[in-house]
Amino acid sequence: MNVREAATALLGTTSERSPLSDDWPELDVDTAYAIQDEALRQRRARGETLVGLKLGLTSRAKQQRMGIDAPLLAWLTDAMVLPAGVPVPRLIHPRAEPELVFVLRDRLTGPGVTAATALAAVDRVYGGVEIIDSRYADYRFTLPDAVADNGSSAYFSVGPVGLPPSALDLSLEAALLEVDGQIVDTATGAAVQGHPAEALALAANALGARGLALEPGWIVLTGGMTDAVPLRRGSRVAAHFSHLGSITLAG
Repeated sequence: MNVREAATALLGTTSERSPLSDDWPELDVDTAYAIQDEALRQRRARGETLVGLKLGLTSRAKQQRMGIDAPLLAWLTDAMVLPAGVPVPRLIHPRAEPELVFVLRDRLTGPGVTAATALAAVDRVYGGVEIIDSRYADYRFTLPDAVADNGSSAYFSVGPVGLPPSALDLSLEAALLEVDGQIVDTATGAAVQGHPAEALALAANALGARGLALEPGWIVLTGGMTDAVPLRRGSRVAAHFSHLGSITLAG
């Protein structure tokens, strides 16, 4: 299997499949990002528009479980936007997680971007919920598998309240995650690399190493604040933020 074939296979998967690394044991992270970029090219060729970037595995606990020391990056397109009130489409095994979402005012180009310079480029901060849906059976994968699968991206929904970053203490901004009326988890922005601006700076510097940049107007999902919870058919998942409103999604 080559990069183009792997991207085409992952984009065409509608049910569980084995990880790429089962048959491609030498798959590494650089090749996985090439697969991810090829999948984006194919998405754009079929009419999707690039709208931003997401980070995955931003919490220390998740990184330790995967045996890594840095998050992964993945692309967001307009086809992944889930408007308020629209049920989550049928997926393989969807999970939901609350996130802090940045909308950029200025271009960010690494290397050398700090959390302070990254935050200065942000126009508005929103609460959000990401729906992840790994194509791999039982969520079993290596880091290169996850990167090639575009970070298990499926959909995301952005909340109704957008505030300038100066109006918030992002490390203390809290999210309560609710499933069918029961609070199942809670976290603050500090769960995301210590501060979500650190995640944004990391993204800018990682893209800079690839000759790319974060562009004005882009949406950046900074990573799950809590563990992702299964979104079962007929269930409801809600994220309630301290200052950024609430989002409810129906399975």
